[in-house]
Amino acid sequence: MGILDGKVAIVTGSARGIGRATAELFTSQGAKVLINDLDTDVAQQTAAEIDGETIVYGGDLTKPGVCDELVAKVIDAWGRIDILVNNAGYTIDAPIHKMTDDAFQRMLDIHSIVPFRMCRAVAPHMREPAKVEREQGVEVFRKIVNISSISGTMGNAGQANYATGKSGVVGLTKTLAKEWGQFKINVNAARLTADKDGDNTMEIDGQTVQLGIPSQMRQLAPALIPMGRPGTPAEAAGGVFLLCTPWADYITGQVLTISGGQFGGMTS
Repeated sequence: MGILDGKVAIVTGSARGIGRATAELFTSQGAKVLINDLDTDVAQQTAAEIDGETIVYGGDLTKPGVCDELVAKVIDAWGRIDILVNNAGYTIDAPIHKMTDDAFQRMLDIHSIVPFRMCRAVAPHMREPAKVEREQGVEVFRKIVNISSISGTMGNAGQANYATGKSGVVGLTKTLAKEWGQFKINVNAARLTADKDGDNTMEIDGQTVQLGIPSQMRQLAPALIPMGRPGTPAEAAGGVFLLCTPWADYITGQVLTISGGQFGGMTS
């Protein structure tokens, strides 16, 4: 018996790294999970390797209508949505005086606009059932977890675009927690210090982008993180999973820091 038996989850950017680890943990606990990646082939391979019930949606979530199509596929397959994890993302780093408009806009699109569109797309499938349950006097909790970053709450040199996008999702999280609390929808954020995919890169619209923490930042981990290293994808997924369990039913509008103690005690 799993903690998430019968639940249906969407995890964006779940073919690799933290997203994949989250999807694996969810399925191991009984959830049905949609696997998403820009590269459909990679998403299908991941789904085939995960031991659990999955479906696949490959596509660029920043394009108009794609988030709605993804949600429609889940509803067609399983008829409900209980959990949404907005995880998809990447970085394009540069000092601000050398940063292009395109590089800045891309980070806003994937880290702020896409989570907004995904939350809007799942809204009727989370809010409407909750209205019926409220009339029946029944509490059923649904979960949204938005993945932020230490960069989004503390800033980071060379990442003005990424930090702006990730800080924006924190504001979205806190606002939705206030709007949707009446529907028993827990909306939280997890800010991470995790080595997602090492030096792995991928092509997005003809541009090579970084998917994990750059090697020079990983080398600084012993000095910056009390635990002495970046977190693993599985450790990051554990925090996300915690926010999706019944033990987090009274936690909403919060930012859970999964950082091995990095910046502990500092104002965020």
